[in-house]
Amino acid sequence: MHPVRRQISPHASRLRRDMTDVERAIWAALRNRQLEGFKFRRQATVGPFVVDFLCVEAALVIELDGGQHSEEADRGRTEFLEGRGLSVMRFWNSDVVDNLDGVSEAIRMALLQKREKKTLTQPSPASGRGL
Repeated sequence: MHPVRRQISPHASRLRRDMTDVERAIWAALRNRQLEGFKFRRQATVGPFVVDFLCVEAALVIELDGGQHSEEADRGRTEFLEGRGLSVMRFWNSDVVDNLDGVSEAIRMALLQKREKKTLTQPSPASGRGL
């Protein structure tokens, strides 16, 4: 499954350059495959949206919500992303500031569940093949 085309929009480029302090804190925990070896991209374009963080391998989007977010707007965005096979985890900026370790652990657990589910659904190799 490849629900995301790698495309660069001027908006995403600006967002990467102008990360908030909260985004920097999460990015420090996610970058360089630090979380269970999963690769994340920041400010990735998915359809008409730029998501805060995306792990293509786990089909997982991490969104950080501050005062500019509304539940109504976020609902449509989440439905669009989920319709493309992505899971969305949302965290309030204050949660990241007050409990970065807890937020990181929640993301880590979601990644491990995705890995486990993927492993369980893959067919086993045919026995004796190639021998």
